[in-house]
Amino acid sequence: MATASVVTGILLPNGSASAAGPAGPTVDSATKAAFQRLADAVFTDRTQSLVSDVRSGRQKSHPQRTSGFTGKVRLSETQSREERSMLDALRARKSRLARLGERYSGAGTRVTLDATWVAGRYATVDVTETTTLAYEAARGARPETTGFRAHHELSFQADRKGDWRLTDVRDTDAGYLAVNQVAKPSTAKLSLAKPSAAKPFVAAPATAADPPSATRSATTWPAPGNPKNFTATGYDYHAMAAYATKYWNDYNPDYPDFSGAGAGGDCTNFVSQSLKAGGWQHVPGYTTDFHKWFGNAEIQSDSFVGVNEFSWFALSSKRATSLANVYQMDVGDVLQLDFDKDGSKDHSMIVTKRSRQGMPYVTYHSTDTYNRSVASLIVSYPTAAYYAYRT
Repeated sequence: MATASVVTGILLPNGSASAAGPAGPTVDSATKAAFQRLADAVFTDRTQSLVSDVRSGRQKSHPQRTSGFTGKVRLSETQSREERSMLDALRARKSRLARLGERYSGAGTRVTLDATWVAGRYATVDVTETTTLAYEAARGARPETTGFRAHHELSFQADRKGDWRLTDVRDTDAGYLAVNQVAKPSTAKLSLAKPSAAKPFVAAPATAADPPSATRSATTWPAPGNPKNFTATGYDYHAMAAYATKYWNDYNPDYPDFSGAGAGGDCTNFVSQSLKAGGWQHVPGYTTDFHKWFGNAEIQSDSFVGVNEFSWFALSSKRATSLANVYQMDVGDVLQLDFDKDGSKDHSMIVTKRSRQGMPYVTYHSTDTYNRSVASLIVSYPTAAYYAYRT
């Protein structure tokens, strides 16, 4: 799959200019385009390090695109070492995935330049990365591709000659959950939405009921059989998957977007919307009562948008049960991760496909991702605790 590069309009905040004046070199349209091309090369290198040489059956090393940048805009020595370390880690991930029978036969990365800030000899560049990877030998119920949309902040510094060096790359989505990222996942919890004036906050009365505890799921492959009965509950699981597939990167305006709300992100809000699309009914009441579950454009229960609160509601209401193994999940089931094993879960995802070989594929927000294999998550985050729910 070919790699494309796109430059969009650049935001220069009030009080700044693309020409940095006597204290720094000029940042003109050509320099901005070079920033974008280097960003494209960085993320293309990372993605391509996951791609196998299908024709020979060997693990192929792709030439680094960043090595071609030797002019006015290029990597700093420190960042060059960081990128080499990143690529080594991703190639190791590729090998571990191959042992599980998962390979990518091709990939495409598209980077857009969203905004540039310049202050003297320092420049900050915001970019959006959209990446697609093709699964090798996609057949049956296995998806043809997986992909994600991620946001990054790049820092540049100019030397005395006016040459710009990329000195840092920072992922700005909550979670660090893109398939070509190796940074330690965020374990910050969602800051639940504040009540509006129209919908005042009312605390739930004291209750003696303790929240139920989910059972941790094994991650061993293959899993014992536990086929899902798609007609027992009356829910439309395929409608859940269709909703998640439709809105994985094009958010539904009928709901608030928590992806920019600081800690936590939009993951559980998105899962709840998908379950609602498949037939989960509202249970109205106090927003803080984990026995209640509801969400719309104006107000959401904590259980609709909070990772742990969702688990408490799903289990106490009997709308979900814990699965013994993550590979038992099927379409419409939910997966949660506790990255640091502190007992408080960090991330929610919904299963949108399951292959005939028994591999579930999840779709989620923060970082916006579709049809990522559960094997890829386990290989990427082997020390996390996993909680799988049959819905």
